Amino acid sequence: MTQPVDVIWWITAVEIPAVASLFWLHWRMRSELLTRIERQRSRHEGDVGDLRDGLAEFKLDVARNYVSIPYLKDIEKRLTGHLLRIEAKLEHKGYSQ
Repeated sequence: MTQPVDVIWWITAVEIPAVASLFWLHWRMRSELLTRIERQRSRHEGDVGDLRDGLAEFKLDVARNYVSIPYLKDIEKRLTGHLLRIEAKLEHKGYSQ
């Protein structure tokens, strides 16, 4: 009769608290992991939003501060005119081929 009492005592005193503590440890680790994942997700969403805002500001800055197409065409016309005048002077002095 001592054998069944020892087994029941072992299950009651050791096995049940050990299984309960393992279950509690698993539950706590899972909840901490879910909390960390949610925190990372929200931080990631914030970073993506900041990057989008920065990109939009950069595009706006480029549109405002860089050369426009009409201005480029004007510069091209002026350079072409200068090059044609230089070419005409060279031809006049006999440097043309």
